[in-house]
Amino acid sequence: MKKVKLGTSELEVGEVSLGCMRMSQLSHKEAAEVIENALDNGVNFFDHADIYGAGKSEEIFSEAIGMNDSIREKMYIQTKCGIRKGFFDFSKEHILSSVDGSLKRLNTDYIDVLLLHRPDALVEPEEVAEAFSELKESGKVRHFGVSNHNPMQVELLKKYIKQDLIINQLQLSVMFTPMIDSGLNVNMEDDPAIVRDSSVLDYSRLNNMTIQAWSPFQHGMFKGVFVGNEKFPELNAKLQELAAKYKVTDSAIAIAWILRHPGNIQPIVGTMNPQRLTEISKASDIELTRQEWYELYLAAGNRLP
Repeated sequence: MKKVKLGTSELEVGEVSLGCMRMSQLSHKEAAEVIENALDNGVNFFDHADIYGAGKSEEIFSEAIGMNDSIREKMYIQTKCGIRKGFFDFSKEHILSSVDGSLKRLNTDYIDVLLLHRPDALVEPEEVAEAFSELKESGKVRHFGVSNHNPMQVELLKKYIKQDLIINQLQLSVMFTPMIDSGLNVNMEDDPAIVRDSSVLDYSRLNNMTIQAWSPFQHGMFKGVFVGNEKFPELNAKLQELAAKYKVTDSAIAIAWILRHPGNIQPIVGTMNPQRLTEISKASDIELTRQEWYELYLAAGNRLP
C-alpha cells in the first residue's frame, strides 16, 4: 500500500486507515483477524476514541492481539478525547485523564496521535496547551490534532499550543462533499456556494494538515451507506462501471475517489469484515483520471457551475 505523510510529522503510514469504532461488537478472535488482516494489507494506522464502545473498543483491540512491544512497533495508534455524556470537555483534567484511560485499555506506553474529538464551546486553549505539553514531555503522546474543527478554531488552539496540529478528521465521501462544493461554486447564489466550514480543505492544504476522511461510505451524517443503495442508481452505476474497468469492488472505487484528491487525504474505513477491507485496500493501487473523478462527483447528484 502507498504511504501518506501525516501533516508536518515524520509519520508515514498506509494511506487507508482502519477505524475501530465497531470493534467493541467483536469477539477477541474476530478482532484479532481484523487487525492481522489490516496489517497484512498495509493498513497500519488504527483510529480509536475513548467513547467507542465506552472504551471497550480500545480494550478488545489490545487484548485480541496480546499487545506487546514487538506488535506495537508494527502499528500506529490514534485516539480521540473530548466527548462526554451530554457535553464536550477540553479541560486539562479531562484530557489527561482520558489519555491515561486509553493507555491503560490499549496496554501501551504511548499514543502516536491524540485528537480533540469535537469542538468544545467552553474551550480554554491555555488548558489544552498545558495538557498537550505534559503529555508530550512525559512521552505519553507523540503528535496532536483535532477532529471536526474549522480553521478559526484551529487557529485559536495554535495561538497557545507549542506542538503542531498535524491532523483534522472531517466527514467526506463522494456523497458528502460540502468542503468541495463551496470551492467549485465560488461567487454563486445557490446552496452549494455556501461556505459552511471556513474553507477548511484549502486551509488544511495551506497549513500542511492532513485531513482524515471519516464515514467515507455514508450519505449525510449516518443516514446510511450509498454503495449498493437503490436510492442512488446513477452513482452506483458509475461506481460499478469503474470497478469493472479497474477490476476492483465499487467500495474500492469510492475510496479511490477520495485518494485521487491532491490534498493527501487519508480515509478512515470502519469495516470489521477482513475480506471487505482487503478489497477496499486495493484502492491504493488506483489513480482515477480527472474526468472519472468529476463523473463520480456529478453522478452523486452534484453539478458544476
